[in-house]
This record gives sequence, C-alpha cells and structure tokens, in this order.
Amino acid sequence: MAIDRPGVAQFLRHRRHALQPEDVGLLRGRRRRTDGLRREEVAVLCHMSPDYYARLERGAGPQPSEQMIASIAQGLRLSVAERDHLYRLAGHRPPDRGTPGDHISPGLLRILDRLEDTPAEIVTELGETLRQTPLGVALTGDTAGLTGPARSIGYRWFTDPSSRDLYAGEDHAFLSRLWVSGLRGVITLRGRPSRAAALADDLLARSAEFRDIWDLHEVGVRPPEVKHFVHRELGSLDLTCQTLIDPAGSHSLLVYTAAPGTESYEKLQLLSVIGVQPLH
Repeated sequence: MAIDRPGVAQFLRHRRHALQPEDVGLLRGRRRRTDGLRREEVAVLCHMSPDYYARLERGAGPQPSEQMIASIAQGLRLSVAERDHLYRLAGHRPPDRGTPGDHISPGLLRILDRLEDTPAEIVTELGETLRQTPLGVALTGDTAGLTGPARSIGYRWFTDPSSRDLYAGEDHAFLSRLWVSGLRGVITLRGRPSRAAALADDLLARSAEFRDIWDLHEVGVRPPEVKHFVHRELGSLDLTCQTLIDPAGSHSLLVYTAAPGTESYEKLQLLSVIGVQPLH
C-alpha cells in the first residue's frame, strides 16, 4: 500500500486541533492561544522529535513505520477505528483486531491522566505494563520501558529473583500460583499459536518452579484485594488494588490506595514527596 501523504497530514492536523491540554493530562496556561495542542506537545506524547512530527503534518519526510504509527495513534488518543484509518493512510495494514495489542483506549488513558497523586498502571492480560502514573513508577519501578518477554511480570517472577523483592515473602508461593494460573487462562482464551503460549513454552524451559506449578493445572486463582508491597525506602505497605477492566482492549487499570489514618496511607503520602529519589 502506498502512503497518502496529504491524507496523513490532514488527519494529524485535525486530531491535534481536536485535542485539548486537559484531554492528555496537561495544564492549560493562561497565555495559551493555540486551538488544540501544539505540535511540540504532540511530539512529546508520541515519543518523537518535533521536527519529525512537523514534517508529517506538512506531508513531507519518509514513510513512517508501523511502530511510529502505533506511537502516534496512542499519543493522539485515537480510537481503534481512527488508529486503523491512520495505518491505512500511512500505507500499512492495521493490526488484527482479534489479537490483543498495546493500543490503550482513550477513555482508559483519560482516567489514568487524572490519577497523578495515586499509584496506578495500565497492564495487558499478560501482566505487561503499558503506562504508569509518576507515583506508580515510584512504587513499583519503571516497568513500562521493559522489552521482550521481560515486559510480563509473570515472566520476570520466574526468571529474575530480584523481581520478587517488591512483594512480602509470605506471599511468594501464592503469587507463583497466581501467575501460572493466569497465564494458563490466557492460553485457553487465545489458543495456539499465541504470545501467551510462547511465554509458557519459554518458562517451561527455563524454570523448574514454573514446571512444577504448571503440572498442577490450576485455573481461576484470584488475586487478593490487598497487596503487600515491600518498598526499598519505605518498607512494608498494605495497599488495596482496585481494577478497572477494558474488555475491548483486554487491558486493566490497576489503582493502589490505602485507608486514611493507616501507616500505609502515611507512607503513600511520603512516597508522593520523595518520588523515585532515595531517602539517603
């Protein structure tokens, strides 16, 4: 398919003008005169240089890759239909809608953008972190930037012993069963071949613990409402995890809170101050 450069340019300009700063978690300054977002703001949201984005809006430059189109679609908060339209304009085949991907629905992103003072993250059905709030990064580390199989928390659990340090030791055995049960359920849903099945095959080859639990054929193990974290600076935190599921994208928004007046609540308040900086 050939790229429709004028079509791409017009569509990007239209979507940029339609977005407002508050739609993407930005503050509206008093001196703002721009209708919609500035090109520089969109470039940051799309993880690209302002010059590259500006050339796309002018109908110039090389054909953007599929990865670049996916980044633009997410940055501009496009719906799935709008994303697919942009793929076709750019000369690419849209992703298969029957296969879960990384494209987050605009509605779920709008909710996340309003949770700046709360640890929260959006994850896939394989436990891959797609987006985090700043306080989410302070709590669990920057897991949204991981690549390959290590994006999955279940994969890290069985291949990287340090990944368990964030959770109370008395919960480790249960969490091992939880991850294996969850992965088995996704494989049942998605079948073979699938990313879930490939992940299981990899873990079966790498981890004796995973193999032992896999042989139990457990399904339906449910996560506890309260998660017991062990933060490297603040120590133990008992946080309630509320989950909002987006069935269309097979993504979940996880929000971590603590009851006011508890020690964990006070530690969350301190975490919002120190962020990712060490206390010492």
